[in-house]
Amino acid sequence: MTKKEKVVVLIGPTAVGKTSLSIELAKKFNGEIISGDSMQIYKGMDIATAKITKKEMQGIPHHLIDIIEPDESFSVAQFQELVRAKITEITARGKLPIIVGGTGLYIQSVLYDYQFQETASDTDFRSKLEVLADKEGSNVVHDMLRKVDPEAADSIHHHNVRRVIRALEVHHVTGQKMTELQKQQKRELLYDATIIGLTMDRELLYERINLRVDQMVQQGLLEEVSFFYNKGLRNCQSIQAIGYKELFQYMDRNQSLEESIEELKQNSRRYAKRQLTWFRNKISVKWFDMTDSVKKGDISKKIVEISSFLEGMLQKKQNT
Repeated sequence: MTKKEKVVVLIGPTAVGKTSLSIELAKKFNGEIISGDSMQIYKGMDIATAKITKKEMQGIPHHLIDIIEPDESFSVAQFQELVRAKITEITARGKLPIIVGGTGLYIQSVLYDYQFQETASDTDFRSKLEVLADKEGSNVVHDMLRKVDPEAADSIHHHNVRRVIRALEVHHVTGQKMTELQKQQKRELLYDATIIGLTMDRELLYERINLRVDQMVQQGLLEEVSFFYNKGLRNCQSIQAIGYKELFQYMDRNQSLEESIEELKQNSRRYAKRQLTWFRNKISVKWFDMTDSVKKGDISKKIVEISSFLEGMLQKKQNT
């Protein structure tokens, strides 16, 4: 029997503190970090996606950041292939792969024997829906999805037109709901994985999200979004990123800047809630509450606690 490769996964909602903790764990356990975020792959989209800076990396190698142009599409299947290759590459160097992020489906696709229904395609059907969404708005196709697969409609935001149409296409071709097909997937872990989750009191988390948005605006979020807006970047996957779609509304003069920023905060809070719900329902996680550490402004004890847990898990697995 082939020995499974070791992988550490650090998950949690946006603004919970994954970035700083991941650096400490990578330093302590000789690790390299793989981004598990579906939007940090895009070049130039830095502020809105809270992309880690070179300074924050502290010399720790990071992978799957800035790998494609904003007008290119990127699938979960592509992510799965790239990350699995990186895990093997990092392991071969004698380092520990640490996946850090908040995009649940992407991370699940890597860790589990997750097959994609790539054969379920009908390009004509897909094109018709794309035209429909373009003419009449994303809500129209999202309402179509709600009629055939309410569970998928609940989990996919109506702005994410590509995924909405994909779910409709799968149902059209196979006659099955995408959620049903996903539930049929095997739940076998392909890796010797330790999954660590960070959580926090909801009120405090929401305060941190609101503060982060204000900081993004101060750092030049409006200028970043304006750059891509002026380039004519429109109906593509990257613009579904929270921060872009809301400010595009302001630039289209559909709402004021204040309204767009408030909507951005609200959508970020809702996304954090969906992230926590997803992780708790789909993946077996060892959770650590960051509330007290953050309130005290000192996460050093939490770093020691999590490091101790991880060290124990890695030693335990070494001996089995």
